[in-house]
This record gives sequence, structure tokens and C-alpha cells, in this order.
Amino acid sequence: MSRVSWSTWLSRSHLLLCFALLLTACGFQPRGQAQLPASVKTIHVSTGDRYSPFYRELITALRGRGATLTKDADKADAVIHISRDDSGQRVLAVSTRNVPTEYDVYYTVRYDIAVNGAVVFAPQTLTLNRDYAYDATEVLGKSREETVLREALAADLAGLVTRRLNALN
Repeated sequence: MSRVSWSTWLSRSHLLLCFALLLTACGFQPRGQAQLPASVKTIHVSTGDRYSPFYRELITALRGRGATLTKDADKADAVIHISRDDSGQRVLAVSTRNVPTEYDVYYTVRYDIAVNGAVVFAPQTLTLNRDYAYDATEVLGKSREETVLREALAADLAGLVTRRLNALN
């Protein structure tokens, strides 16, 4: 190493060390996932489609927050009933040749939550959407982009539902 690069490396490493010390001194900790309240640790999810992206994301989010899932609604502290799990896309814009140039991907979920047999969250509908530009020359890539957007919307909706469960504290 030359003398200039060595001093530059040394000053950068000192800067990083100072930054790390400042972060730990102020009590900074990376944010983790909040655990579910003890009153709703055993959960049953009732749905008509156990293969939808939303259902998979919801199950993953619940397990990540310490929930135990049960197939028997009678043994559960909380029951999440999903009455609607719908996703699709709409054309937002077309070219002068009447070819779609922009799409809107949407995901809609309707659910209610009952704890110990009493409905604590009445049926609610949540809808999220994202748009993306479409190019007919990139059909495979745009199809994958739609799938990724749909999965991201499902994950966001699952996060909203689990935050509602956390509000029971």
C-alpha cells in the first residue's frame, strides 16, 4: 500500500469506529418483530384458499411473531376469518395504437378477528395497489414484475393484519 491509501484507509476505519460507538452509546438497536400479546398466542386462520400469496405471507408473519397455529378453531385463542382474498390487474394507460402501456396490480382482503369467541375486529376490507409500466418487448420480465408486486402487496397486507393483532395489547 502506498502512504496515501494507508492513511485514507486508517481515517475511514477511525470514522467507522466512531460512528459505531456513537450508535451504541445512544442505545440504538435494530428493530425486531414485535411479539403477539399472550392472549392471542394460539391462532386459527379460516380461509377458502390456503394457497394464496396472502395466506402464505400471513402464516409466515404470525409464526415470526411467536404464534402457534392450530387447525381446530375451538382450541384457538384467536380466529382470523378471511372472507375475501382477491388479486388482479387493471389497465391504467394505453398507447395511441390501443396497446396497454401501464397496469395497476391490486390485492384485496376482507377479514375479521374473533378472540375467545367474541368478534374484536368487525369485517374490514383492505386494498393495496401498485402500478408498473408495460413494454411488449419485455413480456417475460414484466410478467415476473407483476408476480413480485403481487407478492409484495400480500406481504404488506399480512403485516397490516398482524399489527391489528398487536393492537389487542
